[in-house]
Amino acid sequence: MSNPNPTASTSASASASEEQRDAAYDVLFDRGIQQRRKVLGDAYVDNQLNKGQSEFMRPIQEYVTRSAWEGLWSRPGMELKHRSLVVITILAIGGHEKELHGHTKGALNNGLTETEIRECMMHVTGYGGFPKGLEAFRICERAIIEWNEEQAALKAQENK
Repeated sequence: MSNPNPTASTSASASASEEQRDAAYDVLFDRGIQQRRKVLGDAYVDNQLNKGQSEFMRPIQEYVTRSAWEGLWSRPGMELKHRSLVVITILAIGGHEKELHGHTKGALNNGLTETEIRECMMHVTGYGGFPKGLEAFRICERAIIEWNEEQAALKAQENK
């Protein structure tokens, strides 16, 4: 017997599909936010999410968290420290100062050393030009100093 109201059937099917999509997005977001916090730290992520609370900004924060943090950072085949090395290189070459600062701290969280970051920025300077490289050095140095201060404060709290 055919459905007397085919529009209702299509509407119910579309609604179920949207619910499935939304549930999948929630899972990807939850996994992505865990990875994002692991790499960048709670304070940085909370700050970014707070900036993205407007109706206009929320979709891009959700998309970045699902796509980059779950879709890229969680893939097998490369250690987090190597992913950080790739990302800080791209950010430095692109002149993305705020992101380079945050991801430099994330690179340290992921096990890159100050020497490895410095050598990466030497390559940025050689291949990307002196102005980009010098600015990247300044940004990374500030991030490294802040990260070291934050780590010292955490250790001091643990020793109380």
